[in-house]
Amino acid sequence: MRHETPPCGAAERILETAFHLFYAHGVRAVGIDRIIAESQVAKATFYKHFPAKDRLVVAYLDRVDRTWTDQLRRAAAAAGDEPREQMVGMFDALAAACGQDGYRGCAFINAAAEYEAGTIVHDRTLEHKNAVRAWVRELAERAGAADPDALARALTLLLDGGLASGTVDALPDAPAVAKESARLLVDTLAGPRA
Repeated sequence: MRHETPPCGAAERILETAFHLFYAHGVRAVGIDRIIAESQVAKATFYKHFPAKDRLVVAYLDRVDRTWTDQLRRAAAAAGDEPREQMVGMFDALAAACGQDGYRGCAFINAAAEYEAGTIVHDRTLEHKNAVRAWVRELAERAGAADPDALARALTLLLDGGLASGTVDALPDAPAVAKESARLLVDTLAGPRA
């Protein structure tokens, strides 16, 4: 389910400013006054579009969701038509993400660490992670995995670990190691090749 506020001039400026600030500094570290000042809107305009900071954070996560999901799906599609190859190919999105200047890890993991379970922000992070896992599960099922849930869970945990590694230790080979590990998982759990 998407929660994003429809973009308009002021709302788009606020969201774009928040996007960069939240990702670079963390959601809790960035105050409303800084977002208002840097997006050059009046306080009343800010609250007209985002009555609470949590609503802005959810809109930010909606934008990240759209971008990251698109990157995963494009990387999978670039690997070919076979679901087995798509599950491994999606890890090319990890390599692209970790190689970007200013990379600070997974926005969803970062936000989840800052918010308690049951809040709208934490719930939005779970929604994203569940949607990615459901998509990978579909690929696993199409690939003939005996237990598509287990394979999807293993691959998405590996993906999240790769995203975290890009922040924690920033080892340049982490995406390649994650992709090779994904290939081993797929070869082991996806069943025989068609």
